Amino acid sequence: QVRLVESGGGLVQAGGSLRLSCAASGSIFSINAMGWYRQAPGKQRELVATISNGGSTNYANSVKGRFTISRDNAKNTVYLQMNSLKPEDTAVYYCNADITVWGRTQYNYWGQGTQVTVSS
Repeated sequence: QVRLVESGGGLVQAGGSLRLSCAASGSIFSINAMGWYRQAPGKQRELVATISNGGSTNYANSVKGRFTISRDNAKNTVYLQMNSLKPEDTAVYYCNADITVWGRTQYNYWGQGTQVTVSS
């Protein structure tokens, strides 16, 4: 089985920073794309940022220039550095990954989510 475990969420004032981490574990053969999504109360889940296994990145327009996604392939971990946080960044942040398991089948996995709250 494969698990994604997020950490690093919390409460921060506007203008502050947080760093989220998501570690994948289990029967992993390889990890392909990884990413972060978020869901605010009453809204649909939306893409925040993605990163390929080669390091190519993609960001939502709302976070460009403020958030940075990175990954450590040796640790099966993806990070989201969030700077200049705004109240509208308040949401539950979810890690997502396309993982090929040892049976050589690729599946898409979600973490359990971590709450980020930005106070004004």
